[in-house]
Amino acid sequence: MKSVVICGSKRFKPEIRKFANNLKELGVVVFEPFLHEGKMEWKSLSEEYKNFVVMGLTHDHFQKIRMADVVYLYNKNGYCGNSCTLEIGFATALSKPIYVYSDEDIELTRNVLYREVIKRPKSLLKKLV
Repeated sequence: MKSVVICGSKRFKPEIRKFANNLKELGVVVFEPFLHEGKMEWKSLSEEYKNFVVMGLTHDHFQKIRMADVVYLYNKNGYCGNSCTLEIGFATALSKPIYVYSDEDIELTRNVLYREVIKRPKSLLKKLV
C-alpha cells in the first residue's frame, strides 16, 4: 500500500481530518498537517519563537512530503495559501504526483502541476494500488 501526505489550509481542518480518517479506514498510510489553531496562545509568543515554531512545522511537513508516495492537496473552492504553495513546489521538485480536491484554482502556475482532481478517498485509493 502506498502513502499519502495531505496538504491544506487550517480553515478546512474538519474536512481534512475526515478525508484523512476515511483514507486510513481504507488502509492507506496518511501523513497529515498539524493545522494548529492556538490563536490566543500564538499571540503571546515572541516573534523569534513564532519563527522557530513555523520553521519546525514547515520542515516537518516537508519531511512528510519526502516520505509519502503521493501528495493530496485539499484545496476546497480552489483555495491554496502560501504554505500549500510552498509544499506544492517542494513536492514538484521531488517529482511527487499531486492530486487535488478542486479544479477551481485560478493560479495557472499551480494548476499545471496537478495530476488530477479527486473528490473522494476511494477514488484516491485507486491511484495508490
